[in-house]
Amino acid sequence: MTNLTFQNGDLLPAIGLGTWLSKNNDAYNAILEAIRTGYRHIDCASMYGNEKEIGRALQEAFRLGLVKREELFITSKLWNSDHAQERVEVAIRKTLADLQLDYLDLYLMHWPVAFKTGCVHVKQASEVWSLDEMPLSVTWKALEGVKKNELSRHIGVSNFNIPKLNRLIANVEIVPEVNQIELHPYLQQVELLTYCQTKGILVTAYSPLGTSKLVHSEIGLTHEKVVLVVAEKHHATPAQVLLSWGVGRGTAVIPKSVNAKRIAENYAALDLQLDAEDVNLINSLERNLRMALGDFCVVPGGSYTLESIWEE
Repeated sequence: MTNLTFQNGDLLPAIGLGTWLSKNNDAYNAILEAIRTGYRHIDCASMYGNEKEIGRALQEAFRLGLVKREELFITSKLWNSDHAQERVEVAIRKTLADLQLDYLDLYLMHWPVAFKTGCVHVKQASEVWSLDEMPLSVTWKALEGVKKNELSRHIGVSNFNIPKLNRLIANVEIVPEVNQIELHPYLQQVELLTYCQTKGILVTAYSPLGTSKLVHSEIGLTHEKVVLVVAEKHHATPAQVLLSWGVGRGTAVIPKSVNAKRIAENYAALDLQLDAEDVNLINSLERNLRMALGDFCVVPGGSYTLESIWEE
């Protein structure tokens, strides 16, 4: 399998299974199917609400001898309501209990926003902290403790832009090892990707196929003419073309599926090699179209705006 390499030599498999929106039994079955197919990278988050089912599936995979724990790369994420320093270890221990694991391979700060403790979903300004009240560096210091205590082998962030990364790096002991961001041909984020690569920060691309769950007005990447042309040329699926494009940029990709056929097809994207002409065609789809807006963080009179999340 193609891998990305951490500075200590650990490997991040280039294709993983995303688990957002995968409901309980579907998540359980998808994990087992993915492991049987060859996936060794599973992307989770406490906010997805399915970590107990994923943990049950992992234990079944271990019991059946499909895989050993040390052969898997498991990611989870710290939710916005657990940014207080004393909450970070509590949160990861809850995730570890749900996943039935002794450690994570990667723990990410899910968003660069802070909700007050206990406010999992926010509707009013009193439920959020500004980044002056709850600085990202304070939360990150607790994440550094998670790594030092061997609860997670690596730590990183998600949905961080260059200004936020610059400010964080200036005030921390451990530089984020991964930035998980929305990346696909409609939103290629060339500047941010280049920045991360020059800083030694690995990049994981979420929504690598786009997502109809977030944007309903678009034709959809898998139906774009240039993607279909490249797919036909290589006798591949449109999804395989998009995933190969992502892997070719030096990113890990985490497509979500609970369909056994698509899980297998997505994994087979590792065997597809695009040429320069293919890549240029796909690059032409850039629209600066962000699908995961983060608008759930924006409440009347609150500390966050879409501009502050993505531009500041």
